[in-house]
Amino acid sequence: MNDPHSSAAPALRRLLDLLVSGAAAEDFADVLADARRQGAPAAVLAEIDDATWQALRVHRTLRQHRRREAELTALFDTAGDLAASRDLDTVLQAIVRRARMLLGTDTAYLTLPDEAAGDTYMRVTDGSVSVLFQTLRLSLGDGLGGLVAQTARPYATPDYRADDRFHHTGTIDAGVLDEGLVAIIGVPLLLGGQVIGVLFAADRSPRAFSPDEVALLCTLAAHAAIALDTAKSLADTRAALAGLNTANELVRAHSAAVQRAERAHDRLTDLVLRGAEVPDVAAAVATLLGGEIAVLDAEGEPLAGRAAPAAELAEAVAASRSEGRSVRHRDLWVCAVLAGQDALGAMVLRGRPDLDDADRRLFERASVVTALLLLLRRSVAETENRVRGELLTDLLTALDRDPAGLTARGRRLGVDLGRPHLVLVAEPAGAPGPAATDRNRLAGAAGRYLFGARGISAEHGEAVVLLVPEAGDPEEAARQAAERLARLAGFPVTVGAGRPAAGPPAIAASYAEGLRCLRALRVLGRAGEGASAQALGFLGVLLGDGHDVDGFVGATLGPLLDYDARRGTELVRTLRAYFDCGGSLTRAKDELHVHVNTVVQRLDRVEVLLGRDWNRPERSLELQLALRLQLLSGG
Repeated sequence: MNDPHSSAAPALRRLLDLLVSGAAAEDFADVLADARRQGAPAAVLAEIDDATWQALRVHRTLRQHRRREAELTALFDTAGDLAASRDLDTVLQAIVRRARMLLGTDTAYLTLPDEAAGDTYMRVTDGSVSVLFQTLRLSLGDGLGGLVAQTARPYATPDYRADDRFHHTGTIDAGVLDEGLVAIIGVPLLLGGQVIGVLFAADRSPRAFSPDEVALLCTLAAHAAIALDTAKSLADTRAALAGLNTANELVRAHSAAVQRAERAHDRLTDLVLRGAEVPDVAAAVATLLGGEIAVLDAEGEPLAGRAAPAAELAEAVAASRSEGRSVRHRDLWVCAVLAGQDALGAMVLRGRPDLDDADRRLFERASVVTALLLLLRRSVAETENRVRGELLTDLLTALDRDPAGLTARGRRLGVDLGRPHLVLVAEPAGAPGPAATDRNRLAGAAGRYLFGARGISAEHGEAVVLLVPEAGDPEEAARQAAERLARLAGFPVTVGAGRPAAGPPAIAASYAEGLRCLRALRVLGRAGEGASAQALGFLGVLLGDGHDVDGFVGATLGPLLDYDARRGTELVRTLRAYFDCGGSLTRAKDELHVHVNTVVQRLDRVEVLLGRDWNRPERSLELQLALRLQLLSGG
């Protein structure tokens, strides 16, 4: 019988069992250690070691997916709480509890301003054990919360008591000390650009908070702001109903309107919970209001329906955003679609020049539902793009390790690397080495640029790389990408495009080509524009930092070189002789020692392989340069 120790199969089965059972990462190392103790051969140990490394990668990926799934589940649960119009305290308590759970902190809490007292107070806490901390009241502008409220930006500190960026007071420090808190992060609750509260998460030991954790807490804060706004709207509605009790007819009319709004709310809620898209919500609102509904994104591009040109609506959208409600624009009604202070787009109603209060509120509530839907879709898209971005990074940095594995990973993520793709390399326009903040903003703009598309993006080096399915002319694609990324990022963006490529090796080569094009644009003083390496031609070789002579020669003379290699012909030598003789067929045939008809036949074949424009001045210059470079390089 075969020695069981001479095969890696038992160890591989054990690794699979560990993956299935969700064992700790430390347990995987025991498999190799046990095999070594049992005297397994070196080849088996090497196979087990490689399998252990792969199993740990799968284990880490599964753990990341479980964490992201938990985050998305919590966000959807929170969205369900908001859509169901639950009691405000219950919703806020659920949001704070989920913040603590997802960030894995010891405590989480929410403070709101008390306009009557002129300070802020603890509205909800979770995980707190100190009565002093739970009843703490903070003067406006004091503590970390005061800094968050003043700047409307998130702030985090790994050690609150040693941080001098904000104003410490004895009362606040005593409460923090009694609770034993050390690391604290606070994010603003924003509504119409105004800070209406602060959501915190805190640990009783030093800790640094990652950007993903800050973004997650900001999303939960946005949900809390929506809950407060919804509660305020409901309170306003109840107050209006109480004031109409003296007019029975008006009460009945208003009651009917409220019932209609509830039915509309239930219908919109059902659409969202069933995974409807923006056009579905727009169609439902159009039916409820008896008009036509159009939804535009933040750039004015239509997501559903038809609307006036975005430029004509810009003033009305700005007015709606500043007023926090819908506004009338000629025969249209316009309502900004907002998530806190983040403008996600606009909703436009046509065919209802006069709206009563109930229908106007329904229109505005529909914009809130649309904002929530877009926000959820963006969160899902950003999560998916982060996973796909890891694939793109590996494509550019670890290609030789496993091209087939990269292709398989892409297929699992919905990206068919075997189909032609276009590689776009983008950077903030300006001096080389852009600030990290500008690059981060550009990376976010790239994610929004690809929202709803099948492409992926990732930061790589000092640039942002986008991989998009091939769609026409690379030059035009680069130009359009530069224009739209500039609008999304808020500053000029330079974009270089490589040739369309299919398969990991070709995509990596196309990236290098796009990077050279980007550098050439910088040297040419064309920062803020988009261009393709193919359009720049030999200028990309002369001006790019890489000076990829082989790539230029291959791209220019490739069809002739391949033909000569397959057929044993001398098309390249004939073309060189033709140019060296100033285009004279007679001198070329003497140089080649062949009949003039042979030269003509060879040049006809050159035209078939290179195209009818091979002898035009600009193309001729590129060909002569490529022939010269090939000769000098020993080709």
